[in-house]
Amino acid sequence: MTRLRQITEAVRDAGSLGVAELASLTGASEMTIRRDLETLAAQGVLERFRGGARSLLLRGSEPPFALRTDENLTAKRRIATAVASLLADGESVVLDSGTTCLEIARLLHDRRMTVMPLSLHSVNALSSSPSLTLLVPGGRPRAGELALTGPLTLASITALRFDTAVIGCCGLSAEHGMTAFDLEDASVKRAAIASARRVIAAVDASKLTRTALAFVAPVSSLDAVVTDAEDTADLEEAGVTVVTA
Repeated sequence: MTRLRQITEAVRDAGSLGVAELASLTGASEMTIRRDLETLAAQGVLERFRGGARSLLLRGSEPPFALRTDENLTAKRRIATAVASLLADGESVVLDSGTTCLEIARLLHDRRMTVMPLSLHSVNALSSSPSLTLLVPGGRPRAGELALTGPLTLASITALRFDTAVIGCCGLSAEHGMTAFDLEDASVKRAAIASARRVIAAVDASKLTRTALAFVAPVSSLDAVVTDAEDTADLEEAGVTVVTA
């Protein structure tokens, strides 16, 4: 976990914390913590006050996209490589939002397939492709995340039938299924799953120990889970095909 993510989660969970407390928690100097708090304040994550900061995130909400981009990056790239190897040229693919799916988008840039990304980050990553057919859905982008949501996004998805849906998530377990932090994002994921003949979940190990607020789908709706996690016995016992990245 990066220091900025550690600070974000600590302040969110506590409501507010002082610079000295954060320095003790992270092992960084107080000067470094003050710089980190200024960075996070500029991203709208927290509000500075003299000697500390208070969170602007609701308990149980997801840290901003910018904080998650470089987190577990090596694992995300291994997962992306494994997912890309499961996709054949000529396929039509609906590609979910999120940092792992952005890494997948980058690997699909030179492939010959049709892709509808559900994030403007991935649309941008694929927009210069010389070989790929890019479908851009309508919808409202969530600030920072740039995930597309709302009735126009749902209409774009439900109007089509895809060979494969590649879905990211905030939490996944055999007991609670796939979950997301954002209710609108959950509805977009459900629509993408319903629109596809095959569903692949791209999930780094940290998501297998987490359950978020909004239910998306049971694990029985997934054809494969691609993950870097070592302990996937519960998923396999539930009948899920697990591909280890």
